[in-house]
Amino acid sequence: MGAESDPTPVVDRWGQVRAVEGLRVIDSSIIPAIPSVPTNLTTIMLAEKLAHELFR
Repeated sequence: MGAESDPTPVVDRWGQVRAVEGLRVIDSSIIPAIPSVPTNLTTIMLAEKLAHELFR
């Protein structure tokens, strides 16, 4: 996950895979930095936020 101007991340900030139109990744693998705590709640929050934006 990264900024629009940065060409290196596989997905944009909304989980859209840059090289494949219509494909989104919404799980803990798109978190840019591994937190020092379990990722369960972070992943749930991320999925909730991106799903809300997807169906908006």
